[in-house]
Amino acid sequence: VSTQSTWGLTKAGRSNRSWDAALQDGWVAGKNLFEIDDALAQSSYIQFLISDAGQIAAWPTVQKHLTKGKTLYFSHGFGVVFHQHTHIIPPKDVDVVLCAPKGSGLTVRTHFLEGRGINGSYAIHQDVSGKARERVIAAGMSIGCGHLFETTFEKEVYSDLTGERCVLMGMLQGAFLAQYEVLRANGHSPSEAYNETIEEALCSLYPLVAAKGMDWMYANCSTTAQRGALDWAPKFYKAIKPVVEECYANVKNGNEAKVSIESNSKADYRQKLEKELEAISAQEMWKASAALRPLRPENCPTCK
Repeated sequence: VSTQSTWGLTKAGRSNRSWDAALQDGWVAGKNLFEIDDALAQSSYIQFLISDAGQIAAWPTVQKHLTKGKTLYFSHGFGVVFHQHTHIIPPKDVDVVLCAPKGSGLTVRTHFLEGRGINGSYAIHQDVSGKARERVIAAGMSIGCGHLFETTFEKEVYSDLTGERCVLMGMLQGAFLAQYEVLRANGHSPSEAYNETIEEALCSLYPLVAAKGMDWMYANCSTTAQRGALDWAPKFYKAIKPVVEECYANVKNGNEAKVSIESNSKADYRQKLEKELEAISAQEMWKASAALRPLRPENCPTCK
């Protein structure tokens, strides 16, 4: 089956950086690169791949082009699931599907260029054509998802938001900072505290867990590490599970969506965000990280 991809971007304002990047990557304005409204007018399979906040702003433009028989494709269930906040309610005469790669957009792209895959989930919200499932699976395979598992829009967004707030980012930052500060308070140098907390985890152990599994890691570490990890894991489990349960409940009841939308919609959001990010980058452990990352052998030819 022959298909043609068309990319719709906002050309004006801050988003023109994306437009310029698309031109540099070989997209041709007026041929396969258009302003969003023009791209939508000529598309039958519409992939709505902007941020959650961006989708709310762009929805009126997208909605008017969703004529009978078209497909609306998401990579995240946020807009549809929390429609009471986003007002994104697709018409009943179009297919509505989701394919959510289990990684950042950058990871999806770099893995694709390297000939590697990344797992993803897919879901069907509306199947008017009777072909929604086969089409979304084909789309998932085309972006490099070697393994796709079926879910629902609701389960995708609940698990995704919980993961971001917990083990993927929020909990990770909190755990790193807690251990780093304890080590520093007990006289360990910034280099030692950073390496024992972050560098060893990210560069040595986590890749092995990803490749082999946690059971393999437990079976192949030193007996001292093995005993300690086995004894302390249940303590962390008891401490952390109630927090994860609280987080999941707040995601499911819509509170997290409401907070996110209200925060992202404020005129001064970007300025406040920059201050929050500056507070993280100003933490000693990330200053140590910035100083020590260049000394990794692959980043430091003179160190070899």
